[in-house]
Amino acid sequence: MSQISAETLLAPRSPDASALTMTMFMQPEHSNSLGNVHGGVILKLCDECGGIIASRHARRPAVTVTVDRVNFLKPVLLGRLVLVHGRISWVGRSSIEVELRVEAEHLLTGERTQTNSAYFVYVALGDDRRPTPVPPLLLATDEDRRRFAEGEARHRQRLAEAGRSA
Repeated sequence: MSQISAETLLAPRSPDASALTMTMFMQPEHSNSLGNVHGGVILKLCDECGGIIASRHARRPAVTVTVDRVNFLKPVLLGRLVLVHGRISWVGRSSIEVELRVEAEHLLTGERTQTNSAYFVYVALGDDRRPTPVPPLLLATDEDRRRFAEGEARHRQRLAEAGRSA
């Protein structure tokens, strides 16, 4: 990372700069015995999407710290295109919370259905593989500020549940 200055690494970034939508067509190898997509497949896609977003923001490797409030709203059927939309909602000193929304698209009709929502938290790692500071989040819109405030509240709740303080 010596090619990128510390100032550049820690320059504030917009949530739009790292937002991502990943897609994957659901095949028989993704199914459970009911003919639906395994929940683990969906979780893996969410983690991959979130990890890419966190690394894009930090310009550092990022590892999963916690998976928070995964909601399975509807099953994903085989033969559907799964879209995983991710966007940073909150950042701390070295932590990055990514909000994820999963949709299943019927290719023949174009109908999309939200199937999952989740928050994944990552920590950025420095060259020594220890947590390292991440850039602050640019909050340009009321929606960004609302998401950040809600993320801050979730962060405080996670710390309280772990018996630590902010």
